[in-house]
Amino acid sequence: MPGDERTQDLAFMQMALEEAAKAPAVGEVPIAALIVHDGRVLAQAHNYRELWQDPTAHAEVIAIRAAATALGTWRLTDTTLYVTIEPCSMCIGAIILARVSRVVFGAWDQKAGACGSLFDLPSEPKLNHRVAVTGGILEQESQALIQKFFKNLREASPSTKPLSTQ
Repeated sequence: MPGDERTQDLAFMQMALEEAAKAPAVGEVPIAALIVHDGRVLAQAHNYRELWQDPTAHAEVIAIRAAATALGTWRLTDTTLYVTIEPCSMCIGAIILARVSRVVFGAWDQKAGACGSLFDLPSEPKLNHRVAVTGGILEQESQALIQKFFKNLREASPSTKPLSTQ
């Protein structure tokens, strides 16, 4: 990976982590996404599933909607989506349908990840759009944020069933 791309990936992933850190204040799992076009952040969001009681309110989906509005088109070609955890099948489906060019994520998700962990949808040859995927950028920081959230949740209410990561 060229040095400039790596530097850019680290900077934007750090921004995604900062957005994710806001989520627990509203009772959400700390997952966040941002979409970049020509070096400019078009949209950023964290999860809102609990607050909105919407199973589709994942950070990636919210960011895709906002980026499409910002660009005035649903085709998000030449964009990069940064997300703190590996996208699930719903999110990578939306990413593919939106024609996002590249996904960069932090932590791998062995339970729901669809970019190589549980499934590998971006590599499916039958799909009509290819998304380049880079995983493991600021992986430890992304994992630590999620682990701290669930540890705090368990300590606050040991009888409460934990929220899922997506």
